[in-house]
Amino acid sequence: MSNSSCSADLFKELDAYIDSLNLDKKDFHKNKGHLIQILHKAQELFGYLPESVQIHIGKRLDISPAKVFGVVSFYSFFTMEPRGEHVINVCMGTACYVRGADKILEEFEKRLGIKSGKTTEDGLFTLTSLRCVGACGLAPVVIIDDEVYGKVKKEDVEELINKAKNSKKENTNA
Repeated sequence: MSNSSCSADLFKELDAYIDSLNLDKKDFHKNKGHLIQILHKAQELFGYLPESVQIHIGKRLDISPAKVFGVVSFYSFFTMEPRGEHVINVCMGTACYVRGADKILEEFEKRLGIKSGKTTEDGLFTLTSLRCVGACGLAPVVIIDDEVYGKVKKEDVEELINKAKNSKKENTNA
């Protein structure tokens, strides 16, 4: 299947989801209330929110693309860039930072060969930092995909990267 037909299928799936919400075309405020929910679904489908997806959602909800972009750019959960297969988030909240999160982030950057906010060339990893994940008792905290790791040390970084790589192998062999 070509990329364009795959993309067309994703737009159809997104449209079906939007249709399932039974939105009132005349009630802008109701539609705006569903925007974040729809953006979450779109990011789940596409992996990120490129301009074409944002414009499409705006048209479907009768919201200007600028307003859609404003929401996407405001919330750190949303991304306008493709992410790696595995997303590594290093918490940089106060508790994590004072317990060495900056050194852990630097070690991930060194081992992956990328800076925070970037994705490896092979598309396997995206490295980001977060303000606070609310797990201060576990500081410093690293989240890889949906797995939370607490009391992480710089020496743990290589093992965490390898664990994520191996989870890819398990998923593709399943």
